[in-house]
Amino acid sequence: MHKLSSLSLFKNIKTLIQASRVEVVHSINTRMIEIYFQIGRSIVEFEQQGKPRAGYAANTLKSLSKNLIKEFGKGFSVDSLESMRKFYLVYGKSETVSRKSSQLKNFQKSETVSRKSSFIPNFKLSWSHYILLLRMENEDERKFYEIEAAQENWSVRELKRQYNSALYERLILSRNKKKIKELSKKGHVIESAADLIKDPYILEFLSLKEHESYSENDLETAILNKLEYFLKELGKGFLFVDRQYRITLDEEHFHIDLVFYQRILRCFILIDLKIGELQHKDIGQMQMYVNYFDDEMKETEENKTIGIILCKNKKESIVKYTLPKSNNQIFASKYKTYLPNKDELKLLMEPEAVYITKTKE
Repeated sequence: MHKLSSLSLFKNIKTLIQASRVEVVHSINTRMIEIYFQIGRSIVEFEQQGKPRAGYAANTLKSLSKNLIKEFGKGFSVDSLESMRKFYLVYGKSETVSRKSSQLKNFQKSETVSRKSSFIPNFKLSWSHYILLLRMENEDERKFYEIEAAQENWSVRELKRQYNSALYERLILSRNKKKIKELSKKGHVIESAADLIKDPYILEFLSLKEHESYSENDLETAILNKLEYFLKELGKGFLFVDRQYRITLDEEHFHIDLVFYQRILRCFILIDLKIGELQHKDIGQMQMYVNYFDDEMKETEENKTIGIILCKNKKESIVKYTLPKSNNQIFASKYKTYLPNKDELKLLMEPEAVYITKTKE
């Protein structure tokens, strides 16, 4: 009994220490970013000196870098100072309406420059995240990735991967103007089946070369071996249920390649893998799977099942004339087993429809 109590005491203290270390690291990281923001602001205000806009002077950073390195050591190179300067220019002016409103309440019209300069945004990511975000010239795109990285707890590596796979552009293609604006304000909001769909899906993490020979079973096995990465590519809210899920109709067996559950939409997601070109019989088969799940598996309070056919190639005309115009359950998307550059992805996606029938407002 004494040993159990001692072990329990040890575990409790260990948990406290580990938790405090995480908090300390987070606190140090946040404070460091705030300091970089303030350094950037000091540089900009020095360059501005009463002018409406700051004028960039390379000599200013060279001299400052030399003195800071002499005083504090590494970490204050010209490139680093330029990043801090840009950091302030980008995030010092990207306050939300709520932030501006709160400032107006707290400050009088006669506020001094120093009091104005006391504002520091609430930074939720690491400095390495922000360095990557600063490279994104499109403001809406940058805001989208910042929101997603914070909400989904993306590592810098995952943020880079999502950016390189043109996630923002792929989501834009399936949305009307109102939905596009939401991406930069709320991130990837999932309200309907169409919000889930991407075209193409990028599966470079499977290490399957574009032109090598592999079977549908090989593709499925590769996905399951990298399930964590596949779930991230599918998007938020996906839970894995089963592989090769068997259903029996009139003593004939059928197998659904992959079954997931979407906790946000509260529905089953069925995925069928096709290594060749999509055919009308594939769509008919998926329709059968979806109908079965809606009748036999779905609970009353759950939403209708969604079916996604992942194929290497597809013809839009086959999709268009196989499914009814009111379809909002069956989707066909291409997949790529390599990671093209963003420009190449745009060219690949331009002639394609992202989902079978777009919802019109």
